[in-house]
Amino acid sequence: MSADWVTPMLLSMRVAAVATVAVACVATLVAWAMRRFSFVGKAAVDTLLTLPMVVPPTVTGFVLLVLLGRNGPVGRFLQACLGVQVLFTWWAAAIASAVVAFPLMYGTLKAGLDSIDESLEKAGRTLGASEAKVFFTITLPLAWPSFVAGLLLTFMRALGEFGATLMVAGSIPGRTQTMPTAIYVATESGDMHTAGLLVGVMLVFGFAATYVSRMWSERQLGRFRRARRR
Repeated sequence: MSADWVTPMLLSMRVAAVATVAVACVATLVAWAMRRFSFVGKAAVDTLLTLPMVVPPTVTGFVLLVLLGRNGPVGRFLQACLGVQVLFTWWAAAIASAVVAFPLMYGTLKAGLDSIDESLEKAGRTLGASEAKVFFTITLPLAWPSFVAGLLLTFMRALGEFGATLMVAGSIPGRTQTMPTAIYVATESGDMHTAGLLVGVMLVFGFAATYVSRMWSERQLGRFRRARRR
């Protein structure tokens, strides 16, 4: 294997960034809707949304492979309307990472939203604020610590995704080979130097994300305790 470890690192960063932005937008909307509305089958929908967290990534990868393939519904639509083939591109890696990381953002943010005093939101609506204004000026600021924690967890999960990514994107050097797949290939080929460098990079990212998340949580908890004493 080539000693070029920078390319998979940069590709992983791009994949994780795109996946995190997509997950943040979708999970925020879905978590808010799941908290705001009641409907038949809500428990089943909630279970389905968190399913990628408990099934093996290869199962998620297989489902995505069927959906995004040329004979799959999504794959046929993209090919017919846009002339785009997603499989075995870095976009497929981003989609797989987003799907696998989604439950972390969704679960973390939903827990934060559930802890908010609904009377504060009702007061905003009583004063004539629209649902959008209530969300952006009351709900989201109160759930901000959970939102940030979810972002960090999502980014790290997307950065480290391996099984689903390998199934839908493969491990094409310079095109779809992310850090986890590069580590696997390097280890299999006996290139322990490259594998060690990539492992070191991922450990640094993981430590930094965990440390920042912990410091952020402690800081927010400190602010909450000081506010209660006043």
